[in-house]
Amino acid sequence: MLYLVEHFYSVQGEGKYTGVPSLFFRFGGCNLKCEGFGCRESAPDGSEVLGCDTVYAVDRKGFGELWMEIEELQSLIWIMNGYRLPPHVDVVLTGGEPLIYANEPIFVEFIEYLIAHGHRVTFETNATIAPDFKRYPFYAQATYALSVKLSNSGEPLEKRVKPEAYGTIIAHAKESFFKFTVDEPSLVSHIESEIDEIIAPHPYTPVYCMPLGGDKAHIEANCEAVIEFCKRRGFIYSDRLHIRIWDQNHGV
Repeated sequence: MLYLVEHFYSVQGEGKYTGVPSLFFRFGGCNLKCEGFGCRESAPDGSEVLGCDTVYAVDRKGFGELWMEIEELQSLIWIMNGYRLPPHVDVVLTGGEPLIYANEPIFVEFIEYLIAHGHRVTFETNATIAPDFKRYPFYAQATYALSVKLSNSGEPLEKRVKPEAYGTIIAHAKESFFKFTVDEPSLVSHIESEIDEIIAPHPYTPVYCMPLGGDKAHIEANCEAVIEFCKRRGFIYSDRLHIRIWDQNHGV
C-alpha cells in the first residue's frame, strides 16, 4: 500500500540542490522514529507526538487523516499535471522514508515514469534501504541524499546505520551524497567520530552537514557551530532554507 501525505512545489531547502525549484512528494511511513531529535507536533486529536521534524509523515496513528492512499499511477501524474511546472522539473521524494516503498508496484512505476520523462529524481532517505538496482535499473539514474542518522536521533546503532544499504546505493547510483543533521551539544562529544566511521569507506562521496531543528529558532541556535565544524573538516554546510524562510517544514 502506498500513502502520500503531502505534495507541494517549492525550492529545495537542503543539500546539493538547495534553491532549485522542485516538486515534492512526501510519502507516509518510516522504519525509524528519531525521537531524540525532540521535535514535537500536535496531532489532530490534541495529543503531542515526539519525533523528527516531519513526524506527521511517520506517525500514522496520530496523523492518519493526512495520509492519502494511492491506488494507481495516474493519481500521481494527475497531481503533477495540477501544477504549472517548468519542463523536466526536479522531483524530490521524501517522507518519512520513501524507500520503504521501493518494491511497491505503483511507486516503481512512478520512478520509471519520472526518469523516462527527463526529471531529476532525488530520494531524501535515511539510507537504511537500498533499491533493487538489478531488477529496477532506472533507480540508478536517481540522486540519493543519504541522511544516515546519528546517535542524536535516539535510534539504536543497529537500526540507523546500515553500511551495506548505503554502500550499495553509492556503488550503483548516478549521484549520491551524505547529509548529516548535527546540533551543537553533540559536536562537543561524539558525533564527529560517528560521522568519520560512516564516511571512511566512501572518501569520494560529498559530505553535507546541516543544523538540527524543526523551527527557525533551533536552526539559528545550531548553525554557527555546524558552520565552524564544516570549516574545520572541509565538509559542505547545508542550511535548511525552507525552515529559515517559512519557519516550518510543512508543504512549503
